[in-house]
Amino acid sequence: MIDRLAILGATGDLSARFLLPALAALRAAGHTGDALRVTGASREDWDTGRYRAWAAERLDRHGGALPAGAGEAVVSALDYRRADVTDPADVAAVVAGEGPVAVYLALPPALFPAAVTALHAAGLPEGSRIVLEKPFGEDLAGARELNRLLAELLPERAVFRVDHFLAMTTVQNVLGSRLANRVLEPLWNSTHIAEVDITWDETLALEGRAGYYDRVGALKDMVQNHLLQLLCLVAMEPPLTLGERDLRDRKVDVLRSVRPLTEHDVVHRTRRARYLPGRIGDRDVPAYAEEEGVDPARGTETFAEVELELDSWRWAGTRFRLRSGKALGADRKEVAVHFRPVPHLPFGPGGKSHGGKGPGGKGPGGEARPNVLRFELEPEGLALDLTGIGAHAHELVPLSLTARMEPQDLPAYGRLLLDVLNGDPALSIRGDEAEEAWRVLEPVLAAWERGLVPLDEYPAGSQGPPPHWW
Repeated sequence: MIDRLAILGATGDLSARFLLPALAALRAAGHTGDALRVTGASREDWDTGRYRAWAAERLDRHGGALPAGAGEAVVSALDYRRADVTDPADVAAVVAGEGPVAVYLALPPALFPAAVTALHAAGLPEGSRIVLEKPFGEDLAGARELNRLLAELLPERAVFRVDHFLAMTTVQNVLGSRLANRVLEPLWNSTHIAEVDITWDETLALEGRAGYYDRVGALKDMVQNHLLQLLCLVAMEPPLTLGERDLRDRKVDVLRSVRPLTEHDVVHRTRRARYLPGRIGDRDVPAYAEEEGVDPARGTETFAEVELELDSWRWAGTRFRLRSGKALGADRKEVAVHFRPVPHLPFGPGGKSHGGKGPGGKGPGGEARPNVLRFELEPEGLALDLTGIGAHAHELVPLSLTARMEPQDLPAYGRLLLDVLNGDPALSIRGDEAEEAWRVLEPVLAAWERGLVPLDEYPAGSQGPPPHWW
């Protein structure tokens, strides 16, 4: 295990909300000890004492129910250096020391190329690793250039392009439920599954993140990475193992099978919108364009929806809908697998079996709805919507089987950091995978840039923009 971690951008929101609590969780669980040292680097003209005070306050705010001793141990392991992350001399001072170091780029994606170039000029000890947050580049050309720079710095196995969704137990359960249950895998294909909805709707609005979000938007922030990763887990062929090569090869196969979107497809199969003023719960939310730090002229979307099809033996004829929106009326974070309806219902008038069926496939007291398997991501759960007989003979009623999952032992960022320190890249994004994800959405970005898809609007607190009917 590597016992040195350097965080470039150590005073930002990512460090405060996720990395510091993750380090405390690793310490509380016994995965790290006194040997781990963490060097934070940022532009603020601070010393180590001030940085430790800042970190202690952020751990109190975001550390949840972690033992106080774990947070104190993390704070005591912190050092701080003021640094320009694009300056090789400054970066060299941050990573200096004996033995390999894991360098976490907690930076805006636009700074990745310059920071990687500075690391290359500064030099890294043998066995070092680098960690990058999504999005990996800002478009396909940017992803390719970033991959080229990373390849000059370190071998691919030492590059961790992390997506914390992959470390969520409920996300991994998509694959676990498929492969560990004989009842599901034989049905896991287009013969039985009509469509899959991958949704991340949240009541959270901008919440002071304009500096990042207004330059990215919902498509790049959520769909291009998190939701495409969920698509891969739903649609991939069963891997031989969950090792880095087998798992990532199968994910790349899915991305390569996504049917390229034409301009006509983008116009008819994608939506984008941003929120207007509204009320969510007990709080008033201003229009996105009026949020502090937002440039309305950018036309940044806070809602994005894309419908994809896969050209593969297993999935030809199944639609995959990826959707994410902010400032909506309710949180809905799930993967919903919609099975096709049954081909025949024996319930006829009066509940007697006969050779036909009533209008719409209805029985005398209800309707057989298509089954839906829901992987609920937040809160964690699993639900299966079925149809059965109710209190009256031959009356069809909806049934739901539900299960709640035990909370995972480590937060998602704790699992990712542990993998980085241990050198296990299975849950990170490989370079070719990052490029394929951009390839899928390049036509959408190009068409939206040209205004071929209108920027709709929806009131904050609503269900989002009304669906288009084509």
